[in-house]
This record gives sequence, structure tokens and C-alpha cells, in this order.
Amino acid sequence: MDYLKTVVPSQLLAERGSNIVVINPGSANIRIGLAHQDAPFNIPHCIARHTTRATKAPKRIVQDQLLNPQVTTAQHMERERAYDIIASILKIPFLDEEVVNNSFPRKMGRVDGYTNTFQSNRKEAAFTWTNVLEKRPDSSALEGSSNKGEISEAPAQEEGTASQEPDLSEFKFREYICGEEALRISPMEPYCLRRPIRRGHFNISQYYPMQQVFEDLHAIWDWILIEKLHIPHSERNMFSAILVVPETFDNREIKEMLSIVLRDLNFSSAVVHQEGLAAVFGNGLSTACVVNIGAQVTSVICIEDGVALPNTQIALRFGGEDIARCLLWTQRHHQTWPPIRTDALTKPVDLLMLNRLKETYCQIKEGEVEAVAVVHSYEDGMPAGSHKTRLTALNVPPMGLFYPMLLVPDVYPPPPRSWFNDYEDMLEDTWHSDGLYPSVNSGFPMWDSYSFFQTKPKKEDNIGLADAITKSILSTGRIELQRRLFCSIQLIGGVALTGGLIPAVEERFCNQEQIQPV
Repeated sequence: MDYLKTVVPSQLLAERGSNIVVINPGSANIRIGLAHQDAPFNIPHCIARHTTRATKAPKRIVQDQLLNPQVTTAQHMERERAYDIIASILKIPFLDEEVVNNSFPRKMGRVDGYTNTFQSNRKEAAFTWTNVLEKRPDSSALEGSSNKGEISEAPAQEEGTASQEPDLSEFKFREYICGEEALRISPMEPYCLRRPIRRGHFNISQYYPMQQVFEDLHAIWDWILIEKLHIPHSERNMFSAILVVPETFDNREIKEMLSIVLRDLNFSSAVVHQEGLAAVFGNGLSTACVVNIGAQVTSVICIEDGVALPNTQIALRFGGEDIARCLLWTQRHHQTWPPIRTDALTKPVDLLMLNRLKETYCQIKEGEVEAVAVVHSYEDGMPAGSHKTRLTALNVPPMGLFYPMLLVPDVYPPPPRSWFNDYEDMLEDTWHSDGLYPSVNSGFPMWDSYSFFQTKPKKEDNIGLADAITKSILSTGRIELQRRLFCSIQLIGGVALTGGLIPAVEERFCNQEQIQPV
């Protein structure tokens, strides 16, 4: 213990980095790797489990798909108004305005994605359906080099019934499938996708019980440790874990994740680190306003001299996936999307495709931004169809970060707030793990008196990125600190790589030194 108190991080990584696993769980992706590695694995944080239906109830492809409400008329009107506000800023035609009547000077921008031909072809390649079959361990009929060929051929038929006959003799359905493979399972296959973390919290609902969430987290993390890091169960006690938690998690959620790390995954020890602090230290800073734009949540928190200021924390319920869904809405409105059935909420492979298009073509810049791209259709296990189309208004969806009414995030009711009640601060006090484990299996009468959807969302949910940053910094209450923070805004997360985002943020804060505290 004395060694750990006195050692500097660089020395610790050099001496013990090969035995330290860093785990950074997010809503859509989990980043995990050995501390001495240059970059972690970035894996979709989901699992698809094989299902058997004894009743004739409708098949659920996604565990929580029934929680998605339809866009209301009021939300649709707000989205259209937000589009027109953005259009005036970007100097492009309004939503329903004909190009010939456009009063702005015409400015055309072209986004060709990757200039390298090989990379461009790779980026536009269609996703393939996941092979959901594996050879039965007791089958020895074809024990030879042809086994692999037969396994790979089975899912090529993907007609559901066509692959059931060999299953009975030599093949069986895989019990569960994790990561991107889980997102590429055909809707015809008997699997249900689960995302244990949603919008920065455990995805607990009446459709997704608490214990299932814990079991799925354990299964995903255990699969990554074995398949990606090649750390078997027998060697786990020789490894320690650093759990880098986003600021959105509550104390009990952090406790439950630590319980999984120590008890279920069998790590010898574990340390909790705050994501915002890790980002600041990783970039050699001590004071900054950290803006983490993830796939489903955007969080803002201020760090002063290496200490996080809890009262500055703001969580926004939108991220990169919402930008991808907005891209689809924009193209359909402009009638540039092919006449195919694309559903980002109930067809996970479609969300994969939309995320790839967003990352390749969306950027923030003035003028009309268009691109010729290949869009794929994925229909009920059939081979992917390719459709070459002209995408337009590609600079509008990422502007939804500043005008979130454009994004219309899907609504998922959180667990009752009493579930998170905890008086121990996991990021401040030391504690013993003995008291953790009973809480994991304790029953909780969920949903007894809980309304199905939030009737009054938090105020933070309805403000944009610039307003959230301003509110967070001004909440510090000290002018000198505010000036330092306005001059040191750090963008992290996958969406922070969006072209033109950094200049857009800088433009909104170029005169912030004149702002007085409220």
C-alpha cells in the first residue's frame, strides 16, 4: 500500500502496466485494454442472447424496443423550427424552401470522405450477417478441415428455417453473442439484443430486470477479457483493474460494477477513477472544462487543480447516435434516402450503417454540404442491397448538439430514484468490499408506483452544448476561475472528432471573458 501511495502514474504503468486492465464502460461502447497498450479496444457494449418462445407473443429483436415512444406533433414542429434556425446560420435553404427561392448566396461544399480509394471502399462495404451457429461439442461426424467451411456456409442461407436442419445434428445456436457481432444478427434469427447501459445509467426497466443487467455486464466484460485480452479465469487474480467511470453514473451503479469486477471477474484489486479527471490528466492539464460527447450522453464538468467540482456537472441526453438518426430523418425529408426500410431503433445493423455514414460525411461548415454515398438495405436475413445516392444537408445533423430539439432523443424511463439512494461517495471515501455483495442479489419492488415516462424532464435535457458549457463554468462562481475555464475547454468522446466542431465551439466562446456570473 505504501508503494501505491508514493508511486507516480508513469512509473506504475512501466512496472505493472502489463498486469493492469483499464475498463471504461459507456452507454454504446466499452473501452477496455491493458494499461501499457497504446490504445484500448473499443467494442459495442451489447449482448444478444438466444431466445426460445413458448408463446405466440411478438418477437422482440431488441430487449427494450417497446420503450420507444413515437415522435409527437409538438416535437416534430420543434424539430422543423430548429432546422430552420440552423439553416439560417449555415446559409442553406430552409427545410421546405425551394432552392430557386433561396435568398442566401449559393455556397456548395463537397465531402468525398476518404481520399484513399482502398479506405473509401472499405468504409462503404456492406455489413455481413453474423454466423449464429457453432458446432456441437459432442458431434464428431465431420471432424476435419471441412468443419470450418460448413459453419461458415450455414448462416449464408439466413432464411431461418433453412439453417435449422443442420442445427439438429451438428450445429447449435450460440448461447450469446457480444460486441459488433451482436448488432449484425439477422432479425430472422432467434436472438434478442440487450444494452445493459442506456443514456449513462443502468438500463433497468420492466422489460429488463436489474439482475439481467448485472448478468449481461458480467458476460460482456468476461467475453472481452477472454477473447480480446486473452486473460483466462485462472489468471485473473494476478491482474488489477482501473474502472474509469463516466460522471453520469450514480454511487450504487459504481458499487455494482465494482462488485462485478472483484467478485465475478475475479480481479485481485480495483480502483475507481473519474472519466473527466482521467481526460484532464491524460492531456497534461490540471484545470479545464471537460465536455465528453459520447454516443448517447453528453456530459460537462469543470476540473480545478486536479479536483472535479461536483456542482458544475451537467448531463445532456443526446450524443452521436442521435446525430445518426437525425441524418436519416434529414435525408428522408429531402427525399434523398432510397425507398428502403431503415429503422435505427429496432434494426441494430441499420444504426451501424448510419453511424458509419455520419462519421464519414457529416461535418459543420457553411454552405450546402453534399456527398455521393452508398447506402445499404438489410432485409430479413437477405444479402445486403446497395443503393448509390446523393446525401444532402450533411452539416445540419451535427448542429443538433447546439440545438437539441433537432435530435428528438428517444425516451427511456429511468429506474425509480430511490434505487440510487446511497450515502457513500464512491469517488471520495475509502470503503471495504464486504458490504457490496449482498446488495447485488437483493430484491427490489421496481415499477410499483412509477409512471411509465418522465412527465417533466430535467432542465438540462433541453439545453444545447454551448448553453451547458456556459452554465457549468458560471456555476463555479469565481470570475478568475471562469476565465481560466473558458480558455481551456476540452472536447473528448467520439463525436468530438466531427469536422468543424471545434471551430464551432470556439466561435461561441470567443468573447466569454466578458460574461459575468449570475
